[in-house]
Amino acid sequence: MTQPLKDILVLDFSTLLPGPMATLMLSEAGAEVIKFERPATGEDARHTDPKIDGKSIGFAVLNHGKKSVALDLKSKSAMDILRPMLEKADVLVEQFRPGVMDRLGLSYEAVRTINPRLVYCSITGYGQTGPKATAAGHDLNYVGDTGVLSLSRGPEEQPTMPFGLVADIGGGTYPAVVNILLALMARQKTNEGAHLDIAMSEGAFAFAYWAHAEGVIAGQEIGSATGRLTGRLARYRLYSASDGRQIAVGALEEKFWQSFCDVIGQPKALRDDWSDPVACAAEVARRLGEQPSTHWEPLLAAADCCCSVVKTPAEAAFDPHFIARGVFSRKLNVSGQEVPALPLPIAPEFRSSADSAGRAANLGEDNALYGTDSSKTK
Repeated sequence: MTQPLKDILVLDFSTLLPGPMATLMLSEAGAEVIKFERPATGEDARHTDPKIDGKSIGFAVLNHGKKSVALDLKSKSAMDILRPMLEKADVLVEQFRPGVMDRLGLSYEAVRTINPRLVYCSITGYGQTGPKATAAGHDLNYVGDTGVLSLSRGPEEQPTMPFGLVADIGGGTYPAVVNILLALMARQKTNEGAHLDIAMSEGAFAFAYWAHAEGVIAGQEIGSATGRLTGRLARYRLYSASDGRQIAVGALEEKFWQSFCDVIGQPKALRDDWSDPVACAAEVARRLGEQPSTHWEPLLAAADCCCSVVKTPAEAAFDPHFIARGVFSRKLNVSGQEVPALPLPIAPEFRSSADSAGRAANLGEDNALYGTDSSKTK
């Protein structure tokens, strides 16, 4: 099948995670991505550990398959170098605070005069407007500001550190990709580009849709003692086996709950976790804690009751199901060593290669292609 984004040119001025992952997804679907970095050092992610022969694995995971141009955006010659690319580009992705691209002469208004068909995507923490538009922040701040962080609570009902970068990826990367694709489709009808204002904080709200319904609209208190999906029910919780491994019990539907209770021998009198969730959960915890996870795992799998042992990322990579699906079969080249590429939600038939993800370009490797003095990358 033809790659859907073949012949689409993307100029990537982003760094770290949200933007680079977004442009990686576009690249996986066939787009040509040119990544711009400051000369001499490149973006900070190039220097993060762990490394293979001095090359950052994390950087390679997010930036393979892209061209690299080292360019001082503040230099007098920057616009002369960029103009031919801006004239041909379909998409521009930037991740600076509001106002930075303006000062560089690369605002949407400025580049629109060069290419009115350009889809210009700005990814920020709080958006291009509003009282917090220029405020500094990271994922932890965005999920904290939106109430999402408060929904994951530990001892004494205090929020716990999030398991992943919900706002960066779920609120930044994915909304950017979706809206870029929508803008490209709209352009087919209007022949006009667009300025996409992607705020990572706003994108995080969707991850707490039930809290929006129960807390914001219905005015109910949301916490581990009240929320259906945050720990109130014994049938939707984490429990410890005797070996310390966690068991994820997600038996929400009654048929799954009853099957689970049958497996662990839960007494009939302690199966109503709506009327007496505390006593019910205590008995479940006691019974699961009597045996190691190796005892429970095959029994729960056979019962098919939405219950499973919590795996580490390394264990998940060797899960027979994911191996059978080829989830980690694509290989990324880092300093000549093959490592598994990051699984991305791009259908295999849309990728250029089912087996190889290529490598990350060296800093300024493609400068000569775009009329930039490669010596400036030293």
